[in-house]
Amino acid sequence: MDRRAMGDYVQYEKRGRIAILTLNRPDKLNAIGVAQDCFDLIDTLDKVGADSDISAAILTGTGRSFSAGGDLQGMKDRNGIGPLEHPASTRTNYRSAIQKVPRAFRALEVPIIAAINGHAIGVGNDLACLCDIRIASSKAKFAASFIKMGLIPGDGGAWLLQRVVGYSKAAEMVLTGDLLTAEEALACGLVSTVVEPEDLMDRAIAMAERIAANPARSLRMAKRLLLTAQDATLDTVLEMSAAMQAIAHETADHAEAVDAFLEKRPARFTGE
Repeated sequence: MDRRAMGDYVQYEKRGRIAILTLNRPDKLNAIGVAQDCFDLIDTLDKVGADSDISAAILTGTGRSFSAGGDLQGMKDRNGIGPLEHPASTRTNYRSAIQKVPRAFRALEVPIIAAINGHAIGVGNDLACLCDIRIASSKAKFAASFIKMGLIPGDGGAWLLQRVVGYSKAAEMVLTGDLLTAEEALACGLVSTVVEPEDLMDRAIAMAERIAANPARSLRMAKRLLLTAQDATLDTVLEMSAAMQAIAHETADHAEAVDAFLEKRPARFTGE
């Protein structure tokens, strides 16, 4: 097991073919305070994607919160990820830091699971939505609560949330800012599973292990295809599927999977 810090905001742990990313500012409820927090997260995602030995990742938080979103004190002091001295600099501030986070998630071809241990509020809710699979503790709470602060989702949440829960529910969450319980999040499809707090990481790791047990190259192509299919036409997806399938057919892992099935034995994948 390899354990190392990837900056002050994100802890990184590698367990076999699984990467665990932990937002690590519990005294601030893992809120994103400054641009460097965004860069720490982006850099860690880039390192996960660049490591061909990683086939699944988990994003979680330290302490009682997944992420409380943006740091309100930093907003008040005008030295964080939000407002600066005037609107033009504020716009640049958003574009140069927090708005790069969803782009980094979209570039990541490694499947990533959100293990939501506590409050996922504002930007924190959007971080969860950027993950492919969401598993929540029964104590987790969710809100797209920007409107409560007189703001709008500045990090791309208006695009993300409706792709997860549909337009109507997303509109309800964004326009009311109401808090959802874990069970309410499960009912609307914001999360796929709710578990007891003590079981959260075990369930997330078990899910990651089931994913990582599959052929590595095909996993990354399958995720890229799923992401592309969110916005592309059927014709585009069919063309991309044909191209990717042509590559997948030539991998050693595909040949091994076929042989193992015909020989009635477990497959032994190598990532080739």
